[in-house]
Amino acid sequence: MSMPTIKHVRAFTVRGAGADYHDQGDGHWIDDHIATPMSKYPDYRQSRQSFGINVLGTLVVEIEASDGSIGFAVTTGGELGCWIVEKHLARFIEGAKITDIEKIWDQMFNSTLYYGRKGIVINTISGVDLALWDLLAKVRGEPVHALLGGPVRDELSFYATGARPDLAKQMGFIGGKLPLHHGPAEREEGLRKNLELLGEMRNRVGDDFWLMYDCWMSLDVEYATRLAKAAHEEFGLKWIEEALPPDDYWGYAELRRNVPRGMLVTTGEHEATRWGFRMLLEMECCDILQPDVGWCGGITELIKISALADARGKLVVPHGSSVYSYHFVITRHNSPFAEFLMMAPKADEVVPMFNPQLLDEPVPVNGRMRASALDAPGFGVRLNPEVKLHRPFPR
Repeated sequence: MSMPTIKHVRAFTVRGAGADYHDQGDGHWIDDHIATPMSKYPDYRQSRQSFGINVLGTLVVEIEASDGSIGFAVTTGGELGCWIVEKHLARFIEGAKITDIEKIWDQMFNSTLYYGRKGIVINTISGVDLALWDLLAKVRGEPVHALLGGPVRDELSFYATGARPDLAKQMGFIGGKLPLHHGPAEREEGLRKNLELLGEMRNRVGDDFWLMYDCWMSLDVEYATRLAKAAHEEFGLKWIEEALPPDDYWGYAELRRNVPRGMLVTTGEHEATRWGFRMLLEMECCDILQPDVGWCGGITELIKISALADARGKLVVPHGSSVYSYHFVITRHNSPFAEFLMMAPKADEVVPMFNPQLLDEPVPVNGRMRASALDAPGFGVRLNPEVKLHRPFPR
């Protein structure tokens, strides 16, 4: 059977939750006084939306093959991502065979080096790459994980990220990751509050449940070291995540040397490509890599990142990203568990991570997901027809 070629690529944007999961309404835990690099400014401390964390919106990439099959993916990118797809990347996609994924990735990356490498451009390339994998798997009538070598375990285990680890334990998750609320600008009082919240949650969940802190690039080495030592020694904090700005490889290496023995340093959510992760590995910056498949370069690049980590005995536990990471994690021995973002406003129930944009999105049951839940062709999800798509740069 001859493989179809790619007929069209189209890029849309959507507002309101979904892949841009920070784009939430009032009262959501994900925007409640969470420490950020902007927390040094009091005006931008209470809400991350105040400094524009939700300005981009969701990017939807749709790729149509010559046989009428359609693959799609969502990531963060909004109108900027749409412009890059329609005005620049389309020339490398349209007319290619649907199997030319590696070649298309290489052409997209190298043609954008002079203005890309990381950030919005790599987000966009990631979205195209995921849509290509979705398309190829649909044409072949297989789930994406089958193209990646197939499951290495019967089910996925999840930890939950959200404001209520105590409720996550009741729901069957293996651990709970809290957002850090107070950064260095709030001085000793902020540090005390961070430790008090952790202590309160430890009392609620007991000694054997994982607790972690997500610091979202908000700390410096001195503060992160103090937090790590006190949190681990007093409350058994399992890891400290993304404590420093992503480009501070030297700071991460120092922090990893500083933290108590047995405590983990994790990062990578805002890192991109094999070269960025090679820096983290070679400088011994962390114990667990956390690439986001929608931001690091897509499945094509995540395969390479994971191989680099595996050769050094490091775990890869991708950041969020729903089905796009589930299909990868289920196929990798060095990805023994996965993250689930609790997107209910009060983190008190399990809801689909990219709701309302996707339909048929699987969710964990008692903190687990059977491999069979991922057996539909492609990534196994559909775009919700009730969500209004906007194509700002039609061709």
